[in-house]
Amino acid sequence: MIGYLVLENGEIFEGERIGDLTVDTACEVVFNTGMAGYLETFTDPSYAGQGIVMTYPLIGNYGVIPEDFESEKIWAKAVFIHELAEFESNFRKKEGLNKLLQDYKIPGLTNINTRKLTKTLRESGTMKGYITSSIDKLSEIMDKIKNYNIGYIVKQVTTDKVIQYGKNYNKKIILLDYGFKHNIVNSILKRNVGVIVCPSNTPINDILNFNPDGILLSNGPGDPENCIEEIEIIKELLKMDLPILGICLGHQLMAIANGFKTAKLKYGHRGPNHPVKDLKSGKVYITSQNHGYYVVEESINHDIAELSHINLNDNTVEGIRYKNKKIFTVQFHPEACPGPQDTSYIFDEFVSRIWKIFAFWLR
Repeated sequence: MIGYLVLENGEIFEGERIGDLTVDTACEVVFNTGMAGYLETFTDPSYAGQGIVMTYPLIGNYGVIPEDFESEKIWAKAVFIHELAEFESNFRKKEGLNKLLQDYKIPGLTNINTRKLTKTLRESGTMKGYITSSIDKLSEIMDKIKNYNIGYIVKQVTTDKVIQYGKNYNKKIILLDYGFKHNIVNSILKRNVGVIVCPSNTPINDILNFNPDGILLSNGPGDPENCIEEIEIIKELLKMDLPILGICLGHQLMAIANGFKTAKLKYGHRGPNHPVKDLKSGKVYITSQNHGYYVVEESINHDIAELSHINLNDNTVEGIRYKNKKIFTVQFHPEACPGPQDTSYIFDEFVSRIWKIFAFWLR
């Protein structure tokens, strides 16, 4: 079945429909530069409300492996790929990618010119779009695109209940769930610290009633400035003397809570191949990233915080350390699923603060 992606600038890309053939939907169209890890990408809650263009030309070649999911479902609204693998080759696979998309009612297009589409997004910036089987009523489609707004989407991805992992550990942290990935929890558990996942808007008194040894602010989707309630909770956390680690959206929310500014990137950083420099060690790491917003460096108050990491592609802020506080945040994903394990030391530093073992890199 022929299908189309209509962009808000009027460009139309033709392909063959995959996934749920009955669903037509608007989305924010973004691209991911990963060569592998499509399962982790599609199940990352940070992609809620977005249609993902995979720049690598062949997707689905190792099928569907549920153990590799980063959440309980696919959060992407649509997927756009150049070629869907006809056969899957992996002893762990349970089914094909097309079947997975059908199971979760996710529409997609294959045989679409993803190279041209990616170049369009790089040149014009991230755009809204609409996936459909018919462009006969183009004016109506353009109205739907114009009216689409992701808005405050954290409320859709956050947990609605408290979930505890690693109940028998001597130390535990609260993970405020803005759309967390499973490997964040796994990375903490591997370091012998328990994790209590709480809804994003959990009141400060409820958080403190758990008597946590640290706080982790997770990744998540959308514009950080829409997370008004979450920012107010973080302002209360700033009054406590607790180790805090922020990742991606958590990094941005901590910045806003301290009076810094965020802005939208032209086309975002999405993929497991972004170079980041640690300004203290001077080392360069290849990182996994997924974000459309960033902290504006000029807005950082250097009386209370300092830049710790920068992106070597565009010099944007990738990490902040807060002075006289046990708080540091990173824009990239140290849990790296998918992606390299270069920056797993971020979790070592966080856990060292929890255990009060001040390793050589701590200030």
